[in-house]
Amino acid sequence: MGAEALRGLLGRVRYEVLPAKSTEEKVLAHVPRDITVTVTASPVRGLGPTLGLTERLAAHGYRVVPHVPARLLRDDAHLKDVVDRLRAAGVDDVFVPAGDADPPAGAYAGALPVLRRLSELGSPFADTGITGYPESHPILHDDITVQAMWDKRKHATYIVSNLCFDPRVLGDWVARIRRRGVALPVYVGVAGPVHRAKLLSMAARIGVGESTRFLTRHASWFLRFATPGGYAPEKFLGRTAEALGGPSEGVAGLHLFTFGQIAETERWRRALLDRLG
Repeated sequence: MGAEALRGLLGRVRYEVLPAKSTEEKVLAHVPRDITVTVTASPVRGLGPTLGLTERLAAHGYRVVPHVPARLLRDDAHLKDVVDRLRAAGVDDVFVPAGDADPPAGAYAGALPVLRRLSELGSPFADTGITGYPESHPILHDDITVQAMWDKRKHATYIVSNLCFDPRVLGDWVARIRRRGVALPVYVGVAGPVHRAKLLSMAARIGVGESTRFLTRHASWFLRFATPGGYAPEKFLGRTAEALGGPSEGVAGLHLFTFGQIAETERWRRALLDRLG
């Protein structure tokens, strides 16, 4: 990938953060206000911390995208309350995954019914994101995840890809969804500069049950991060020229998973921009 294209992507980033106690302070200290911040939701703690952090960051002038997992919504009334609260905070973009809560908090077992209900409510948000899986989902077959994007496409405005560490797999996936007729722009999910000790510390803080579930489903991620020289975000981006470089791929930007390492991620981004001139 040419330096100009990579600079463009680094200028179109979203930072995914956890709704932890220290996150607001870290974002204010290190994240410029022209960077979109997305706030995850915990299947253990529910939507409360996500909505609270979203409101506070929005009040500070950030464009904030809360995650609203379908399986954390109790019913239609709960969804309407969440919509009203977010609209009151000035939020115009939400990300709607299925979520990991097991069992679901209510009637929504997947994202599509929530997306349909949002459409019935008049599409209250200017933008709505859905999940894409370049690498195989731990439970669902690849054909099912691609079909799901097709089913959701008319209710959404963009896709956020889950983490992928193989440029070839990423390129094949983008080409596959385009062949299937899914034309939504894609934010490519990329792990920021991850320090193993801090990552494990973060995993411990989010709760034993939740950490166990995360590790079980994403053990390969941790192996990549833990192996010396096993992962560097700039190397990954440099090897994905064919997947990200052409206009036909429809890549809107990068979705950077910070894993709680907000300051480190922003320092890495700025240093890479400086190196690129």
